Amino acid sequence: MELSLLHILPWATLFTTLSLSFLIYKLMIISHGTPRNLPSGNTGLPYIGESIQFLSNGRKGHPEKFISERMLKFSSKVFKTSLFGETAAVFCGSAGNKFLFSNENKLVTAWWPSSVNKIFPSSLQTSSQEESKKMRKLLPGFLKPEALQRYISIMDVIAQRHFESSWNNKEEVTVFPLAKMFTFWLACRLFLSVEDPDHVEKLAEPFNELAAGIIALPIDLPGTSFNKGIKASNLVRKELHAIIKKRKMNLADNKASTTQDILSHMLLTCDENGEYMNEEDIADKILGLLVGGHDTASATITFIVKFLAELPHVYDEVFKEQMEIAKSKAPGELLNWEDIPKMRYSWNVACEVMRLAPPVQGAFREAMNDFIFEGFSIPKGWKLYWSTHSTHRNPEFFPKPEKFDPSRFDGKGPAPYTYVPFGGGPRMCPGKEYARLEVLVFMHNLVRRFKWEKLLPDEKIIVDPMPIPAKGLPIRLHHHQP
Repeated sequence: MELSLLHILPWATLFTTLSLSFLIYKLMIISHGTPRNLPSGNTGLPYIGESIQFLSNGRKGHPEKFISERMLKFSSKVFKTSLFGETAAVFCGSAGNKFLFSNENKLVTAWWPSSVNKIFPSSLQTSSQEESKKMRKLLPGFLKPEALQRYISIMDVIAQRHFESSWNNKEEVTVFPLAKMFTFWLACRLFLSVEDPDHVEKLAEPFNELAAGIIALPIDLPGTSFNKGIKASNLVRKELHAIIKKRKMNLADNKASTTQDILSHMLLTCDENGEYMNEEDIADKILGLLVGGHDTASATITFIVKFLAELPHVYDEVFKEQMEIAKSKAPGELLNWEDIPKMRYSWNVACEVMRLAPPVQGAFREAMNDFIFEGFSIPKGWKLYWSTHSTHRNPEFFPKPEKFDPSRFDGKGPAPYTYVPFGGGPRMCPGKEYARLEVLVFMHNLVRRFKWEKLLPDEKIIVDPMPIPAKGLPIRLHHHQP
């Protein structure tokens, strides 16, 4: 009996599949000696990968879902995905954090999506990795304890002016835009010596779209977040050029101090080759500093206000602590370095806020060589991602993880590599102490003036790219009597 094509086709398909599988197996043996045990996972659609799911979960208010669902489905240690056009391995748990943080510049190096290089283009045509290294060399002088001590009184002055102009004599306010204005005002004052409110507001206007374009699909079409981010970046850079030119003239005429801020430092410092940074390069770096210097802190401040409204007993403890400091002051006396250690409970509250609503969701690295992690092969060139969400709400590290409990940070605090709102290792956020000061100065000025209640009890939280209340957290203020 003759076999029909319908009988032969399944066997031919099976034979072809097996042959291809064997060929792939042989090629892997030839190139690597043994077949590589790659992490399990999905890479989604071509080029887009799983970027849409990754971003949309955040915009729906559940950024942890992308990580937790795949940890359950594939592995609690590491899984494979594709984000922003790149094959990636997501490292999970404290072991994953420890591995990435402790192998910086050994097995892994920093990496950012191409959207970052487009929004923060270097005039020197170097990568964002190289520019980041240069910035880390520049920053220590402005973020060391002696410098931070000088900033506290300036922060207090700006905070008082901010509350007088935008909160006092009002019954209702929307917190997030005001928090952004406060932290941006501080960044402008301390990095650029710009403090005129109108000038600060002009600089601030494009920053919302700039931040949203940083972690977005790099599709440069009108109307996309990426396209808006590039345009916003160009607008801010144009304004920065005007500030830089004026500062150069003032320095030449001795009308500006050589040590007054990081802008003067950049203009007057040469590299190991005796060359000074050009204006384009300085504008790029200042732009990055302004983003890093205010966006994450403003998100944290907003959530502090949210949780203090929801938890009156926590508010009462913060109020008590801050009023003891206020009562120790002479009329008109500003906050100083000695006051900060007295804000222990307030900082524990801020830390617990950053555990439940981390302002930075995670960050990328790139594999410098092939290596093995937890029995899985990670090929050279793969992008690697660590996430706050793989540990911050894990009951193994934080019992009753949904409960707001500032006492978690008493004593030695959480176990190493479990609490990572500022990252870790050599690449830990260099502005961590700066952020601590601006958050505490804001809390001090806020609770001294007001108690408050939320106007939208069930306001949705979205992440784009940081967590923010969807309507900006409108609240009703109750002024304390003087």
